[in-house]
Amino acid sequence: MIARLRPEKRAEYLELHAAVWPHVEAVTSAAGIRDFTISILGDVIVGTYDYVGDDLDAAQARMEADPVMQDWWRLTSACQIPFREGSGLPNWERMTEVWHLD
Repeated sequence: MIARLRPEKRAEYLELHAAVWPHVEAVTSAAGIRDFTISILGDVIVGTYDYVGDDLDAAQARMEADPVMQDWWRLTSACQIPFREGSGLPNWERMTEVWHLD
């Protein structure tokens, strides 16, 4: 996944991720998300993770239904904009994997 940070919200985003709420981590792990990393270069953020399960859409729906996750995403989403101008998405855009090595 890839997005950009709003320059005026960069510090807030980094502060949030310096102390991710334990409930957010627990719900994310319970959804089968593993090895989740967000990296930053300038205003560009890139997120990668492994999914362990057989229905990512259902796992995502469970996370979306959690009120604490909704609060977390409300805060973090306010800091983000899509990577491509005019993409029509609120923040993160999905990238296509072209190569992987375990």
